[in-house]
Formats: sequence, structure tokens, C-alpha cells
Amino acid sequence: MSYKVKIFGAGSIGNHLANASRSLGWDVTICDVDPEALRRTKEEIYPSRYGLWDDDIKLHLNDDAPKGNFDIIFIGTPPDHHNSLALSALEELPKAILVEKPFCTPSLKDAQTLSSKAEKLGVSLFVGYDHVVGLATRKVAELIAQNIIGNVETLDVEFREHWGGIFNAHPWLAGPQDSYLGYWERGGGACGEHSHALNLWQHFAHLLCKGKVSEVSATMDMIEKDTLAYDKIAAINLTTERDFKGRVIQDVVTKPTRKWARIQGTLGAIEWVCGSKPGTDTVYLELDDKNTEAFHFSKTRPDDFIAELSHIKRVLNNKSANPQIISGQRGLETMMVISAAYKSHFTKNVVNINYSSGFDSEALTQA
Repeated sequence: MSYKVKIFGAGSIGNHLANASRSLGWDVTICDVDPEALRRTKEEIYPSRYGLWDDDIKLHLNDDAPKGNFDIIFIGTPPDHHNSLALSALEELPKAILVEKPFCTPSLKDAQTLSSKAEKLGVSLFVGYDHVVGLATRKVAELIAQNIIGNVETLDVEFREHWGGIFNAHPWLAGPQDSYLGYWERGGGACGEHSHALNLWQHFAHLLCKGKVSEVSATMDMIEKDTLAYDKIAAINLTTERDFKGRVIQDVVTKPTRKWARIQGTLGAIEWVCGSKPGTDTVYLELDDKNTEAFHFSKTRPDDFIAELSHIKRVLNNKSANPQIISGQRGLETMMVISAAYKSHFTKNVVNINYSSGFDSEALTQA
């Protein structure tokens, strides 16, 4: 089945989503508020990444974009526009809406409204945490299901990556001051931009049947200079509703990059490494008194997005895919932890999350 999709945002993510959609044979329309962004997509970004421009991709300014009859609408703009665009997209009644990470800003404004309205209208919400649908993560899930590392003691995840790579992919930006990235309240900084780590931690915790994160304690190194206000390092301790504990580190200063997770059990450990070498992710199984076994998975950056969209297609077609993995629900749970982390840092207190209160800042209370 060929889907008809619309993408809001002609930046780096928008181009990745367009290419992945075209790789699956889907009809693609890209929209942006800036005509220069559309020109850049057609003449620079897309042909430089994928070899040549695809004339079947349609380009529109937001005000002139077609409405209705789209199967999936992608929100690939800065996070401070995600919820407003997603709410507008709901009026078109697509099958699904995919919101890029982080799902929204730490204020959680309109998060519960969006979630409730989507459920009422029967529109599936997804979030762009593509690492959890990758081959390496699926291998970790397989190993967890085998229960071969004994009782799991703790879980650690780190996404430590200098954000120079982001600006290389967006050469029209001179630095964090030119976008949301330099402003934590807009969804930037280490906690928002590298929140793949928090989401991956939550994903593994779910696979381990440890429940949702219920308690957050965070310390950050905040940069406040001129107009900039962002966390360059976020160290976050997590406790789930089943009293399982672990930690997440995210930063925008580390090079070379370290994207790593470790599940430590009483009989051994599982390690997940993104980019163990160029074009390869690796999962290591370490058991007591035995050699480490390594499982290697080759991939390209476009493969990440093709896997993400293929997963969504399987979910929509009810074909052997866990609908929760990159659901909007999971994305908003990650946002709750991000919001709690900032509150913990600024108040210097442990923050509890009460999910029964909905995706709202009122659900975050000091312990």
C-alpha cells in the first residue's frame, strides 16, 4: 500500500523523512514557512545526501499547502511548534501523525490536549525516537526475552555527542543561538536534543517489566550567556514505579561521540553501542567466565528513518509490530521525565511523576 504523506519542516529531519518515504514508494509533500528552506531542500540538502533531487516530491509554503486526504502527517519543525502543528494536523484526520523528538517543550503546553483529542478522533500518534526500532535494539529485546543475564540490577544509558554534527547538517546555522537548540525552554539543550537516551532507557525498562519512571533527580551544567540558556550536560538518576533504578547522561560536548547502554544482571550484562565503528551498531553479551559475544548490525543514516516508517506502516496495517514502541504515549512519557529533570535541577529536589494526572506540569511534584 502506498501512503500519501505531508511533512512540515524542510530542514535536515524533513529531508530524511522525505527520502525514507520515497524509498517506500510513498507520495510526498514537504511544507515550510520559509521559501529559502524549500529552495535549500531542492537544490542542496536532498541532492547532496541522496544523489539527486526527486521531482515527484512536491514543495509548498505552509499557507499554500494542500489539506486533507493524507495518510500520515509528519511534524519535523522545532519542538516549540510541534503541538500546535499537530493539533492543526488532527483536523485533517490522517491515519497517523509522527512528531519528531523531543515531542514538545518542557512546559508540556497542550500535550494532554493533543493526546486526548487524537485518541478521541482515532488518529495514531507516533514520536521520532528511531533508535528503539533499530536492529541493534531489537537484538537487545531478543536477549532480554531469553533471560540469560540473571536478575537485572541496573540500567545505564549515555548519549554524549558534541553538537557540531548537528550544525554540519544545518550549515545555514552559525551555532546554537540561531535555533531552538540553544534554549532549553524551546526544547533544545542536551536534555531535549539528545533525549534518545532517556527514551531508550524507558524502552529497556519496559522490556524488563520495570514500569514507568516515577522519580527523577537531575543535575545539569547550564549555560546562560547573552540570550542563550541551555544545559550542556544533564546527569539524571531514575527510579521506576517498581523501585528499579538507573541513570542517564546526555551532553552536547563529547567527541568522539559515545552512544551506549548497559543492562547489568547478576549473571552478566548486555551492552548496546551505536556507531561502534562507522556504519555499524553492536550489541555485546557478556556472561561470567565466558568470552564476550558481539552482534554487529550494518546501517546507514537513511536506514534509521526507513526502519522507523516501516514500523509505523506495520502498526497501521496491524502486522506484527508493537504499537507502543514509538507511540505518542511513549514520547510524552519521555517529555514528562525531561520536564521533571529540569524541575529537579532548578529546585534541587527529587521530583515525582504522577501519570494519572495526565501529561501536564501539575503531575510533577517535589518529593
